[in-house]
Amino acid sequence: MSDTLTQYKNIVARCKDLYIKKAKDYGTSWRVLRPISIVDQVYIKAARIRQIQETGNQKIGDTIESEFIGIVNYGIIALIQSSIPADAATELSAEEAKNWYELKAKEIEDLMLQKNHDYGEAWRDMSQQSFVDLILVKLLRIKQILVNEGKTIVSEGIDANFIDIVNYGIFALIRIGE
Repeated sequence: MSDTLTQYKNIVARCKDLYIKKAKDYGTSWRVLRPISIVDQVYIKAARIRQIQETGNQKIGDTIESEFIGIVNYGIIALIQSSIPADAATELSAEEAKNWYELKAKEIEDLMLQKNHDYGEAWRDMSQQSFVDLILVKLLRIKQILVNEGKTIVSEGIDANFIDIVNYGIFALIRIGE
């Protein structure tokens, strides 16, 4: 488990580094995205990975690894968006954006540790294809929850699904690195 936590933290640090660099380039322009738009951004990335996995070829230089990093970052962005009041300023300072990222990443990590304990690191026996398929399932669930105006009867909400998406992305990145 200590290896997992070290690997996990290293992946999150890489993802956060890219997030911060993009925040310096673009500001927090992502703040204008509505939940469905974030879902669609993650969907595009997951669908591209699946397409590459199924066909074995690609024409754009972005790697599967970079797409998983994008999935992780957009997942965390979705969680930040759901936590920031709707009437908050569109532009966050670089420090605010970093602080929000770290807060959400820590919440996701804490849940991963709990689930990892209970599931015995079962994810280590999963294929990269399964991570992509599970991400796509979670995205379709979020879309349905949005259609239902955020209401669920017995299911987890949007945030829980995004937390799982982020963790699947991080697990895939750990496996790629191995």
